[in-house]
Amino acid sequence: MPSFSDASLYKLNTCDSRLIELFSFVVVLFDCTIICGHRNEEKQNEAFHNGFSKKQWPDSIHNKSPSKATDALPYPIDWEDWERNRTFGGYVLGVAARMALPLRWGGDWDGDWTLTDQSFIDLPHFEIKGA
Repeated sequence: MPSFSDASLYKLNTCDSRLIELFSFVVVLFDCTIICGHRNEEKQNEAFHNGFSKKQWPDSIHNKSPSKATDALPYPIDWEDWERNRTFGGYVLGVAARMALPLRWGGDWDGDWTLTDQSFIDLPHFEIKGA
């Protein structure tokens, strides 16, 4: 049975308890890794300057403590496997729905299930709606 590495657990534990619970369920059937949870000022501004975020410190939902967002992908990570990463996004959304956790995903920001209408694609990003 898949489980998180110590590095993934460390990052996940910087997140809201609802995200911890969600990804603890997800990893059991869909092996994944946590890329980040909370981002400090340096990491957030680095993500912004490298084009991985549209927001600078302290305006990202990753900057809250605990973080209301996490970035996660299937393990092993393959940034170019868009199909697998989108399948993972749908799986996470399904588990969140079963848990009654309102989640927004960076592959479908507007939540309309149309993945081709996004101006900024952030497949690893999951955030608690309204947080």
